[in-house]
Amino acid sequence: MRKVFVFNLITLDGFFEGPNQDISWHNADNQEFGDFAIEQLAEIDTILFGRVTYEMMATFWPSKEALEADPETAKFMNEKEKFVFSHTLNSADWNNTTLIKTDAADEIRKLKAQEGKAIAIFGSSDLTLSLIDSDVIDEYRLLVNPLFIGDGKRFLQGLTKRFDLKLINSRVFESGNVLLTYTKK
Repeated sequence: MRKVFVFNLITLDGFFEGPNQDISWHNADNQEFGDFAIEQLAEIDTILFGRVTYEMMATFWPSKEALEADPETAKFMNEKEKFVFSHTLNSADWNNTTLIKTDAADEIRKLKAQEGKAIAIFGSSDLTLSLIDSDVIDEYRLLVNPLFIGDGKRFLQGLTKRFDLKLINSRVFESGNVLLTYTKK
């Protein structure tokens, strides 16, 4: 059975993105983070997105800017198999992307049962929230950036019940970022 993990950058005050989907606060531009990103991408062969994150990623990673600034990550992102879960998109044109309009948890269970490497959900807080009760997510990897932004969208905004987790790993980066990896208790 393949593992599914969620990876998100968040602020100390719990925000996943700033106002107007601003992520300029992401503290992810040094070599240590770049090496970590490549290590994490090497673990996976499939990426899952909700609509909003998909649209942001599909615009950025195939761009000349991404290919010049971070060619190794761009290559991974553009070549990996991707699924976008959306009831409103009519097409998903980014290379190797399949649009899924049916129940996300059922589709992810099918993917988990297939042979392959781990499956990652990048960004996609709303998709993650919709999957909380489904038992398809095995790990939550949160990279806490050392800042407060005070406004925006909180990670898992709209969660209405308690959800207990168990810390299984932590890593401190020179930048002050802290990676916290949890599983469900």
